Amino acid sequence: MKKTKSAEHKRRRYERLKEQLSGPGLILQGTIRPRRILRADPNMPDAEKEYGPYYQWTFKREGKTVTVNLTSEQAKAYQKAIDNHGKMEKILHRMRTLSLQILEETTKGVKKRKA
Repeated sequence: MKKTKSAEHKRRRYERLKEQLSGPGLILQGTIRPRRILRADPNMPDAEKEYGPYYQWTFKREGKTVTVNLTSEQAKAYQKAIDNHGKMEKILHRMRTLSLQILEETTKGVKKRKA
């Protein structure tokens, strides 16, 4: 099947997205949550004292949930890598969508029956 202008435009968009894949830097999956602990205050009865924040990174490894405690410095770096992962996933989703559209426009399919 002959390439259409629309397919060529989509191919150029696809190539621009492909170039963006090299930019994000480090990538990680998972989530980071700040945790705080409330405990009875030893200096004041009937009052609670807050400890934290403590940072926990949770992710899946071989189908099991793993939780790792992080320092605040680590949490910032890990969060940047997690954000990079999200950006890459969005780019890949767009690339998959464009790939399907390009293939549908540039290849012959099975002839449809008349109703």
